[in-house]
Amino acid sequence: FFSYIMSVDANSAWIKTAAVIAAVPLLVYLLRRPPTAQAKAAVATSKPAPPAATPSPPGSPLIASGADSVTTSDYPTLSRFIMSQTHDQELTILLNALALACKATARACNKAGIADLFGLAGEVNSTGDDQKKLDVLSNDIFINALANCGACAVLVSEENEECIIVDQANAGRFCVAFDPLDGSSNIDCNVSTGTIFAVYEKKGAGPASAEDILRTGNDIVVAGYCMYGAATELVVTFKGKGVHGFTLDPSLGEFILTKADMKIPEGGGKKIYSCNEGNSSNWDEPIKKAVAAFKDPKKPYAARYVGSMVSDVHRTILYGGIYIYPADAKSKNGKLRVLYEGFPMAMIVEQAGGVASCGMFKGTIQRMLDIVPSDIHAKCPVILGAARDVNFVLDQYKA
Repeated sequence: FFSYIMSVDANSAWIKTAAVIAAVPLLVYLLRRPPTAQAKAAVATSKPAPPAATPSPPGSPLIASGADSVTTSDYPTLSRFIMSQTHDQELTILLNALALACKATARACNKAGIADLFGLAGEVNSTGDDQKKLDVLSNDIFINALANCGACAVLVSEENEECIIVDQANAGRFCVAFDPLDGSSNIDCNVSTGTIFAVYEKKGAGPASAEDILRTGNDIVVAGYCMYGAATELVVTFKGKGVHGFTLDPSLGEFILTKADMKIPEGGGKKIYSCNEGNSSNWDEPIKKAVAAFKDPKKPYAARYVGSMVSDVHRTILYGGIYIYPADAKSKNGKLRVLYEGFPMAMIVEQAGGVASCGMFKGTIQRMLDIVPSDIHAKCPVILGAARDVNFVLDQYKA
C-alpha cells in the first residue's frame, strides 16, 4: 500500500500525505494485535529449553527469610522494644536519639574511604590519643543528637576533656557517657569499630554537674554498644532485663531485633582468651600465670584479639571465654576508661550471665560496677567474660 502511494505522481503530494495519515491507525492496530497461535508456536520452538533446576541440599537455608523477606508483615523494631521496656517518654526519646546517632555513624564508617574520612584529624583527645577524622565526626554526631533531644542534662565523651552541660532550656533528666568510636585506631584498615554508652538518671532537680555522673556502675539505667562491621549491630540492656541485640536493616533504616535475651554460653562456652600480649612483660604475676595456663599445650585456649573492645566483648558474649585488659607497670590503673568503657561493658556482661572485675585494683579485688570513678576520664583494669574463666584469673590473686 505504502509502495503504491509513494509511486503516485509528485504533483499529487497532498494525496500521499492524506494516505499516510489515514494509514497510521491501521499500522498501530497491526503492531498491537496479539500474536496468533501459529506465531506463538514458532517463537516457542525457536527458544532453547531452560536447564533443569538443581535441588538444594537438605537443610540449606533460604536466601530470604525473616525481616529480609518482602512477605514479612511484622518487624520487631528497636522503637517497639524500647516502649515494651519503659513507659518513660523522656528515656524513650533519648534512646531513639542514640539509635539515630548510631545509624549516622554507621553511614560515615561505610563511606569513609569515598568521603576521605580515613587518617588523622591532627588533634589529640582528652586522654592523649591521636584523633582520627572519624573520631571527630562521630563525636559531633552524638553530641548534636543528644544535646538537642531534650532528654539530657550532662554528656561525657572520650573526645572532650570536660563534661558537656546541656543548656537548661533544652535539658532533661538523664546523663550519658559515651565513647563515640571505640577501636578507631584500626579504622583505616577496615577493622570493626563501635560506640559504647551508659545512661544515668540525674541525681536531683538542681543544676547539672559532673557529680551527676560520677557514680558507681550500679546506678546505670541503660547500657549498650553499637558495632560497625559487616553488619551494624546494636546491643542494649535495661538494668535487670537481659541483653538484646538488634541489626540495622539498611533497606528499612530500622534496627530489627535479631538476638533476644543474649547469654554467654552455659559452662563458659568456647575456650578463648582475648588480650594484647605485647604488654605481657609489664603485667603483674597473677595475670601472667593465668594467661600462661590458657596457653598450656595440653589444653590450650584459642587466642583472639581484634583491638576494638566492642568487637572483642561482642565475640565473648556470643562464643564465651574471657577478655582481659589489665593494669601493668606503665599504666597502674589500666588504660580503659571507667564511665564509657568499663561500666557499660561490665553491666552488659553481667546481664548476659558473665562476670566483670577489675582484678586487684587499689589494694583489693573489686567487682567493676562497684568502683567509684574519681573523674570523668578515670581508668580501671578490665577482666570480663564467662564466670569459668574470670574466676580462674581472680583465683590467681588469691593463691
